[in-house]
Amino acid sequence: MEDITIRFLDNFSKDEVDSPVLIEGLPGIGHVGKLVAEHIIHELGAIKIAQIHSVYFPPQVIIGEDSVIRLANNEIFFYKSDTHQVLFLVGDFQSTSNEGHYLLADQYLKIAEELGVRRIYTLGGFGVGHLVEEPRVLGAVNRIELKEEAAEAGATFDNGEPIGGIIGAAGLLPGLSASRNIEGICLMGETSGYLVDPKSATSLLKVLSNLIGLGIDATKLVERGVEMERMVQKLIEGERGVQDEELRYIG
Repeated sequence: MEDITIRFLDNFSKDEVDSPVLIEGLPGIGHVGKLVAEHIIHELGAIKIAQIHSVYFPPQVIIGEDSVIRLANNEIFFYKSDTHQVLFLVGDFQSTSNEGHYLLADQYLKIAEELGVRRIYTLGGFGVGHLVEEPRVLGAVNRIELKEEAAEAGATFDNGEPIGGIIGAAGLLPGLSASRNIEGICLMGETSGYLVDPKSATSLLKVLSNLIGLGIDATKLVERGVEMERMVQKLIEGERGVQDEELRYIG
């Protein structure tokens, strides 16, 4: 098995693609980027055009609802309209090693170059360690002239944030794409980092929609966010109940 295998599906011709943008939404903190990218894919009806397998993914298989197993993989989807062309990089995992992160990022960028990508948007979560009522969307760019555009779309740029930099594909893709003449904007939704966070994803979706010029219905993400808040509140109330019982027992 090769270290990284990329297979384009038979239903796709590279001649269909003309100067698209690429949106990366691989798993990360709070699954914020993954939620947004997969939501847009579903809303737009984007089609899968490629599968990516790699020895740098964790050594495990995915079990489907029918109990049939498959190898872990990442995927590329494509959406095309009269006014927009968008590629999506989504999937099961990022790399389990530092080397793998760089090698996979290099392969993703080779695909981007091959398909004529002009700009990459990477999506992720920014863990703050506590629940956030109104999540900000932090931005980072690989060219200074992109900063104003992202700020006008709703991204926040605070000096020094995120502290420690951006780990994984969300940081490496815009970082490595600068030398390949591809614009890069990273968007990170504030999240506790403890749970899958649709609320943060909704905030991020709004900023991304402003940037790419596509009106994406956020209803389902909002609904998931409300349901998640209910679940969190039940957990909190359950924890308080346990504490009260312990206090009564001690007293």
